[in-house]
Amino acid sequence: MIVVTGGAGFIGSSVICELNKRKQRDIIVVDEEKNRSRKNLEGLIFSSYIDKDEFIKNIKGFDISSIIHLGAISDTTCQDKDLIIKNNFEYTKVLATLALEKNIRFIYASSAATYGDGSNGFLDNEEDLKTLKPLNLYGYSKHLFDLWALENGLLERIAGLKYFNVYGRNEYHKGAMRSKVLKGYYEIKENGKIFLFKSYRKEYKDGEQKRDFIYINDAVSMTLFFLENPKINGIFNIATGKARSWNSLALALFMALGKEPDIEYIDMPGDIREKYQYFTEGPISKIRKAGYNKKLTSLEDGIMDYVNTLIHK
Repeated sequence: MIVVTGGAGFIGSSVICELNKRKQRDIIVVDEEKNRSRKNLEGLIFSSYIDKDEFIKNIKGFDISSIIHLGAISDTTCQDKDLIIKNNFEYTKVLATLALEKNIRFIYASSAATYGDGSNGFLDNEEDLKTLKPLNLYGYSKHLFDLWALENGLLERIAGLKYFNVYGRNEYHKGAMRSKVLKGYYEIKENGKIFLFKSYRKEYKDGEQKRDFIYINDAVSMTLFFLENPKINGIFNIATGKARSWNSLALALFMALGKEPDIEYIDMPGDIREKYQYFTEGPISKIRKAGYNKKLTSLEDGIMDYVNTLIHK
C-alpha cells in the first residue's frame, strides 16, 4: 500500500493519477479533511481518504510499503510560525520516524525555497545544507527538516526532493500560490495582457528575472523515480536545470493562446522586494547520475499542453 500525503493537492493528486496509470490502486490519500476540497481526486482510484491527524495516530495499523509525503503549508507569505513549524517540521519528523521504524520507503517534499537568494548556490549536495539561508518561514520549515534528517543520519535512508517552480493541472485551489502560468492565463483572458513585476536590480531588465519552471508531468515522473528505486536516497533537485525568464513564460502563454504579446510591468510590493529571488536554477546532474534519463518538457511545450487542458476543461 502506498500513502500519499497532501494527496488532494496539486502535486499529490497528480502523483496519484500517474500511479493509477501504472495500475496502482492500493493507495491511501492523507490530507486535511476539514480544509481540502476533493475536486482534484475526481476520477482517481484509491483505497481510502484519511485526515492527516487521524492517519499519524493510526499509522501502525496499516500495511504500508511506501509514503510519499507531499503535505505541507506551502504559503510562502504565511507568518504563523507555530502553525508552519508544527505542520511542516514536527509532523514530518514524526512521520519519518514511524516510517523508518517499520522499514517503510519514505520520500518527502523539501523545497527550492530552502536555497534562499541563491548566494550559496543551488546544488543538491547534503554537505552544503548548513550553508543555506531561506528567505521565508516556509523555506525555513523545510530546511529545518532537511537539517534534522542530515544530523540524524537519515538522508542515507530517505529521499528529500527540492521542487522548483512546478506548474500544471490541479493547482486551481492554491490562490496566491498558483503558478504564474495559471495566473497569466486568466490575466490574458480577462485583460488581454499579462502583468509582470518590474526589476529593482540593474543587472536584470524588467521581466528578465529567472526561475526554473518544471512541468507537473516531469515533477511527477521524477518523484516516482524514487519510488521505483528505493536504494537511491539523499537530497535531489526536482527541476529542469535551465532557468527561464518571466518574459519567456509570458511569450509562451501568448503563443499558446494565439494572441499578440502585451506585457505590462508593475511595481513589486514593498514587503517582498528585499526577499525576492531574481534567479533560481536547479542543477539536475545528481538525479541524472542516479539513473533518471527521461527527456524533460520545454517551457513552451509544457505551457501549450497546460493551456490546452485549461481551454477544454
